[in-house]
Amino acid sequence: MALLELQHITAGYDKNVILRDFHLQVEQGEFVSLLGSSGCGKTTTLRLIAGFSEPMEGSIIFNGQDITHVPLHKRNFGFVFQSYALFPHMTVFDNVAFGLKMRKVAKPEIHQRVMDMLELVDLKGFEKRYPREMSGGQRQRVALARAMVIRPDLMLFDEPLSNLDAKLRVKMRVEIRRIQQELGFTAIYVTHDQEECFAISDKVAIMNKGVIEQMDTPANIFNGPKTEFIAHFVGFENFFALKRQNGVLTTDNGIGIRVAEDKKGDSFQACVRPEDVQICPVEANMENAIPGEVLVTTFLGRNVQYNVRTDIGEFAVKTDQTTVYSIGSAVKLGLSANKIILIDPTKP
Repeated sequence: MALLELQHITAGYDKNVILRDFHLQVEQGEFVSLLGSSGCGKTTTLRLIAGFSEPMEGSIIFNGQDITHVPLHKRNFGFVFQSYALFPHMTVFDNVAFGLKMRKVAKPEIHQRVMDMLELVDLKGFEKRYPREMSGGQRQRVALARAMVIRPDLMLFDEPLSNLDAKLRVKMRVEIRRIQQELGFTAIYVTHDQEECFAISDKVAIMNKGVIEQMDTPANIFNGPKTEFIAHFVGFENFFALKRQNGVLTTDNGIGIRVAEDKKGDSFQACVRPEDVQICPVEANMENAIPGEVLVTTFLGRNVQYNVRTDIGEFAVKTDQTTVYSIGSAVKLGLSANKIILIDPTKP
């Protein structure tokens, strides 16, 4: 049985329904991220789990108990906010100790647990400082320590790194993952940053318009998107139709295309990433060759992107600068069989 289950959840604000018949399962010890663009429902989902709001319909089950209507303060969950939400008039020690004092833990135990937690987040020696005397990364570690010191049954993260600069975000996501693996807590992490999400998670739930389009390991989602929306989301830019004729997959204009992993069915939406398309002179012999004409060249530093017109649509190609093609050049595109993903066209 999963540690956390959201069953048939309908939720929103007033008449604005954001989640409809929504389902989610999280296992003990998993680090699960909710990923998606603004308005997809990820923050609404987190607020329901935390107890900040209640669903219109459905149930939230935690460790076998229905907590749908259990108030926020009776759920032993840790919460790390985007804005840190530290008390500015309190020292680092008092900020971290706040939850323990509310739970009336004995003073000697509070001191021991706070100091242990500050050491874990590499803030030993900072206990007498105030938040205004610390950097953004240090303040976020204080917020993390405050959430974890109560030994929560579940950790919830609401875009905790979005206020940090790019270099610090990378460092902090490594720290969060290290601490999670060291302590073994279960976590749900909300973000709109795909790289951050994939780097830190055991599983990722990509949301779109209030539903989970795909939930799997980062590697499985990146290499095997199940829908066109997911494929676009993880970097596939080239889409074209394939149909099966006499057992062979062909494009609409009759070019045979070989794929590494075939699927049952007679028609598909095929997709391939720009960096997985080869571009060569028109006379070259190559696998899954598609003739075309260069429309646009874009310099990207180490690489060049070409937009190439073909009879089955326009393709984006990213390659190195070994050979440079000018606008109007006749070229041939090669589609590697093991890089082509087939998507059922009946799926959204």
